[in-house]
Amino acid sequence: MHFSTLAGSFAALVAIANGALVSVPNWGTSTTNPTGIAMSIWVPTKLATKPAIILALHGCLSSGASYAQQAKYGPLADTHGFIVIYPSSSHDNNCWDVASTKSLTRDGEGDSHGLANMLKYTIDKYDADPKKIFVTGSSSGGMMTNVMAAIYPDVVTAGSVYSGVAAGCLAGSPGSSPITADPACANGQHIKTSAQWVAQVKAMYPGYNGTYPKMQTWHGTADTLVLYANLGEQIKEWTGLLGGAAGPLAWTKNVTSSPQAQYTQMIYGDGTLFQAYSAVGVGHTVPVHETVDLAWFGLT
Repeated sequence: MHFSTLAGSFAALVAIANGALVSVPNWGTSTTNPTGIAMSIWVPTKLATKPAIILALHGCLSSGASYAQQAKYGPLADTHGFIVIYPSSSHDNNCWDVASTKSLTRDGEGDSHGLANMLKYTIDKYDADPKKIFVTGSSSGGMMTNVMAAIYPDVVTAGSVYSGVAAGCLAGSPGSSPITADPACANGQHIKTSAQWVAQVKAMYPGYNGTYPKMQTWHGTADTLVLYANLGEQIKEWTGLLGGAAGPLAWTKNVTSSPQAQYTQMIYGDGTLFQAYSAVGVGHTVPVHETVDLAWFGLT
């Protein structure tokens, strides 16, 4: 047998062994998926027992399939045995709704409600671990990551946000896309105290007194679409939510050149609940750092 034949046979075996992104039609009903979110999923052939789930959310003018090329968790899922969901929004320039009362309310029949039910569907179908549910996204997907963690804190275990805004920043805006939204949020003009952000989040899920997910957030200093000031507002929001009755988590230290040159990792508290990354000279959006995310999620 020639080497080329052996190589081709090996490649075929790898293709069979690894997962692939596939569409999941009719995963929900008009009740469980009220805004018609499409679902694609990557399930490795060798699935871990009680696998973790990563919900990876695309930005505007994109789709789940496109984001799978940008946020390459799929091949890592093949190695580590977790599941990746890449959903797709089809409204408002394919942006996620992070502005309407429906989507900023627990089980309010908006996008956030559909995404939460998508997670529940996947947990049930694959006997996944409900304590290992992770959400991440870029731009509009980063905004929705903050919203999901804020409204479904008992579902989401941890999040990683790329170039987003604080949960509630776009509340009341006529839309969530650069074309339809009130520009004040993206322009970094919604400046609030930590206590004000916390109060806004808690109003989205009234009566909830439990803990909130651990979070990390990334932003570029040269972002001209979602301005850098939004990093500071996310920091105030999440340090307040995660600090609880003791008050916001305090800044502890900066780690320069982490995870690479021109990036600064900002540690709050002991660093186990909240971290932020500032990327000097990086625009919109900060490139996805999949291996850092997996470490933050506790999957590696």
